[in-house]
Amino acid sequence: MRATLYYRGKLSSCNYDCPYCPFSKTVDSKETLEVDEQQLRQFVNWVRDQESAGHQFSIFFNPYGEALVRRWYREAMIELSHMPHVDKIAVQTNLSVKLDWARELNLDKAAFWATYHPRETKESSFVKQCLTLREMGLAFSVGTVGLRSAFPAIESMRQALPDDVYMWINAFKDRPKYYSVEEVEFLRSIDPLFEGNLRDYESLGKRCSAGSEVFYVQGSGHVKRCYKDRRIIGHLYRDGLQALAADRPCGMKKCGCYIGYIHMDDSPFRDIFGSGLLERNPVLINR
Repeated sequence: MRATLYYRGKLSSCNYDCPYCPFSKTVDSKETLEVDEQQLRQFVNWVRDQESAGHQFSIFFNPYGEALVRRWYREAMIELSHMPHVDKIAVQTNLSVKLDWARELNLDKAAFWATYHPRETKESSFVKQCLTLREMGLAFSVGTVGLRSAFPAIESMRQALPDDVYMWINAFKDRPKYYSVEEVEFLRSIDPLFEGNLRDYESLGKRCSAGSEVFYVQGSGHVKRCYKDRRIIGHLYRDGLQALAADRPCGMKKCGCYIGYIHMDDSPFRDIFGSGLLERNPVLINR
């Protein structure tokens, strides 16, 4: 079978401290980090063993924290990128880590979802990292949270990046009706797809690939249909992926996060993003 796997282990520490981010700054104990490394190694070994079963995977690392400051995530990306039955390995990252290791990646399969945090890093440093990825030939997108206080930094970053680098904006939804009409227009000038993220999608009872072709794997091996859905549908290592796959219409009223609504059957974003779906890099818009 062909499946997309979102992987999130025990890691919950980040070297940034953004007040709006759910991956808020914590300090993982040595024991927690050891478990996280062991769990990731188990996952990579499981993926490797699936080649003989004829499975094809796209994999996305989205931990509660910054993955690439940890050696084992870098090693896992390299290893997975060279597996013939892995179509893509992508990671959500703040790009704060040195990128020398990335030269070992399979350039045709590895991709980066790079998030810019203006209060945590210098624009020049972040742009330099992006240009390094570009020089290496690695696929990536750049994005940030559309906080009103960050508008000058957002505009400056857009001007600093090459025109063909897509910059997405995550709508700030903690406050209802946060944006004025003029502010929406401004953000849309940065991200032509901004309004697609600004809205929430009616999802209750609707068909979605989550649970049938898309799975959210926890470090323990437990699998959820969707990252927002707390229900466990089974165990990856005990049950196997094919036994877990089933049509599972959404049980939530609305879906408002990119990694959720892109997998709804009636979502236009799968065509818009195409091969860049995981790293949020559209193929069908003019930048």
